[in-house]
Amino acid sequence: MLIGIPVLFLLSAWAGSSIPRNAGWAETQDGVEIFIGSNGIHTEIVMPVYSDVIDWRGQFALGDIQSPYRNYTHVAVSWGEKTFFLETQNWSDLTPSVAVNAMTGGSGIMHVAWYVRPAPSEDFRPLRISHAEYEKLVAQIKAQIAPEISRQIYTGYSYYDVFYDAIGTYHIGNTCNQWTSDRLSAAGIKTGSWTPLPGGVMKWVPSLDQR
Repeated sequence: MLIGIPVLFLLSAWAGSSIPRNAGWAETQDGVEIFIGSNGIHTEIVMPVYSDVIDWRGQFALGDIQSPYRNYTHVAVSWGEKTFFLETQNWSDLTPSVAVNAMTGGSGIMHVAWYVRPAPSEDFRPLRISHAEYEKLVAQIKAQIAPEISRQIYTGYSYYDVFYDAIGTYHIGNTCNQWTSDRLSAAGIKTGSWTPLPGGVMKWVPSLDQR
């Protein structure tokens, strides 16, 4: 029985992520280039630091990271459960207590990382969207940012990233990867219906050899 639960979860995750939202969507020739990144656990939405839609430095202070003076060109945003995100950079960091806490629900936290001219790769895939879609995506992300006056700041994994308290509650139906696909879907971009795992998000972003 205990073995069957993980198998059932994996099968349902595969099936749910295979059902598309915004099935007729296609990339644009112009617009804004974003990236969807994955480290094997969490996915992230990577955007230009500055565009005519938003300057992300007005939302997240560079002074919150250890190395604020580099010429950052992109900012990555992702969301998840506070304890899980802070303590599981890699699968090897996962403990039973953290997993149980995440499964039963927890407070939302936002991970923000700053990059300099990131290079496309299989785990860091470009996606070109229209300006209207980018405006919707930005609005979706901003709606999840906790007010600056009340949000707490947490040390990141490295010198270029940081965590902030965020709006929302994490649970099995609203994982970090589901958050990514929900933001994309609300902006009108094609993605999976239920994507609790990173592969369910990345399967809808063309790989480099598909371009």
